[in-house]
Amino acid sequence: MDYLKIANSIPMWIAAGLAVSLVLIQAFIFAKKSYATGAKIGLTQTQMKSAMKSSFITSIGPSIVVLTGLLSLLVTVGAPMAWMRLSFIGSVMFEMMAAGFGTEAVGVNMGVDQMTNIAFANAVWIMILGSIGWIVFSTISASKMDKVQRKFSKGDKGLITVISVAAMLGSFASLSASHLIALNKNTIACVSGGLIMLLLSPLADKKNIKWLKEWVLAIALFGGMIIAAVL
Repeated sequence: MDYLKIANSIPMWIAAGLAVSLVLIQAFIFAKKSYATGAKIGLTQTQMKSAMKSSFITSIGPSIVVLTGLLSLLVTVGAPMAWMRLSFIGSVMFEMMAAGFGTEAVGVNMGVDQMTNIAFANAVWIMILGSIGWIVFSTISASKMDKVQRKFSKGDKGLITVISVAAMLGSFASLSASHLIALNKNTIACVSGGLIMLLLSPLADKKNIKWLKEWVLAIALFGGMIIAAVL
């Protein structure tokens, strides 16, 4: 049997759907608890609705990137698995690399050789097992992060802010570094997006342009991609 018949079969859709349902349920629970907590600490309905709107708009750009990754992944591991994996992880780079490791273990080079049922099964196992460590670590350590944070900051709220900002900058820097040193279209897109963000963010703050504050990330993402494509 052709592996794609298995990859796109009803049982695979059901299995993937159950996993994605878990993500949707978690998102609903977190949103509900956040809304209730916001009301308790004195946030107005207007403030909370504005925050939700801004979050929704900010997520558009990264979601488009994930969608393009979904399209490239589904041709190799089928639609259900691609949908499920990118609903959880969102990194097509990791998923393609993990799938490649799985197929190579049985002598199949993904995208070159004909995919077999065994190679597909191996790819699925590696994609799933390769990300279990993140889930286990975050489950065990999440409840202890407050203690770790307090120990590092020694009760200094200003230092907590500095640590949080530094961690975020470090995360984005690690994602951008490989694109910056590649000296190709990716570099142009990365630098262009950064410059657009650098220009528009201060402008939005200075002029208090609310819609620009909400759309600036999406504009920077798409602007960087368009400039790279044109050049």
